[in-house]
Amino acid sequence: MDLRDAYFVDGVRTWFGKARPDGFYWTTRADDLVNKVMRELMRRNPNVPWDEVDDNIWGATTQEGDQGTTMGRTTVLTAGLPDKVAGFSVDRMCAGGMTCQAIGGSFIRTGSADIIIAGGVEHMAHHPMGATADPNPRIVSEKMVEVKYFNMGNTAEKLHDWMPENGEAPVTKEESDQYALMVTKRYFDALDNGYYDKHCVDMAVFTKDGWKVANKDEQARRGATIEGMRNLKTPFKKAGKVTAGNSSGLNDGACASVLMSGQKCKELGIKPKMRYIGAAFVGVDPSIMGWGPVPATEKVLKNFGMKFDDLDLIELNEAFAVQAVGFMKHFGMKFPEDPRLNPYGGTIAVGHPLASSGVRLSIQLAQDFEMNPDAKYGLTTMCVGLGMGGSILWENVVGKDF
Repeated sequence: MDLRDAYFVDGVRTWFGKARPDGFYWTTRADDLVNKVMRELMRRNPNVPWDEVDDNIWGATTQEGDQGTTMGRTTVLTAGLPDKVAGFSVDRMCAGGMTCQAIGGSFIRTGSADIIIAGGVEHMAHHPMGATADPNPRIVSEKMVEVKYFNMGNTAEKLHDWMPENGEAPVTKEESDQYALMVTKRYFDALDNGYYDKHCVDMAVFTKDGWKVANKDEQARRGATIEGMRNLKTPFKKAGKVTAGNSSGLNDGACASVLMSGQKCKELGIKPKMRYIGAAFVGVDPSIMGWGPVPATEKVLKNFGMKFDDLDLIELNEAFAVQAVGFMKHFGMKFPEDPRLNPYGGTIAVGHPLASSGVRLSIQLAQDFEMNPDAKYGLTTMCVGLGMGGSILWENVVGKDF
């Protein structure tokens, strides 16, 4: 069977809120965040025949309450798609939305679908990470995972220690702080130039202070300095290296994308932004989950006959700065800033609503391609809780005859 081409047509996200009672989305349902981005995606793309969507695939880590009820299906109804559209939900924790895109791209490539909505959502204020989880006691009693490594901050501290012990270049706290400051500056430079306005949608939300408009990423903080970063507490280890300043936050938000077959794009006269090449997911020791992007990237490059130097742009989800710096050193990138990596800001500034973040990476990569037309290949990559990594390869098709 000949495989078909699958393309990323467009993507949109909410601004990301703080996951706490004074955050934007405290009284907003997770599925209404999904409804908002789905409707905005439909509004921005009137030439897409939305009644012909084959599947609505949504990632969420904690699938209960307002993130339960098979949200991929229920949001078909609440977002206004016809009831003939199918839908389902996925849990691969942080890579939930990325996995939805990989599934959707595979469905299209094998002829099982022509149009897929793939997205991710996380309302961490309503559903804190692991709050209702009940791991099999064997995982602890048989020492498959030490209890402390269910806490992601502890895995970041472990990664700092693990790298030099295993032949990788060490990452100091100073380097993590430098990287965090650099990527945050890139974020604010891009924000001030309207980069994020192009793919984020404002949302009216009700708060304890009345109605407001969620029109910014709440976590992002201006004015940080390296001196201030040095004095932050290291809550996961005495005299450790991981701080609130060089880590992502706890956030709420949703991201949606639409994928389409090449045949359907041609039929409708739609010009997509990226071609989906393929994905790879790997497992690593749960105690060093932040290392996941390295073997996942090596695997996807090998699977599709490419080299790291073929990549012109990389959007990496920095749950913690140590993993970004470790990735850079492993692949020989420039430190503290490489023009290929997170060129317009990253997760440490934007925020990390778990399952939504992989889709955010693709939305930014598509926009990166528009702003860098000479770039040919790009990568989205991220670590995943309990020891995994995920990577997707994309090809720039912006402005090309199609």
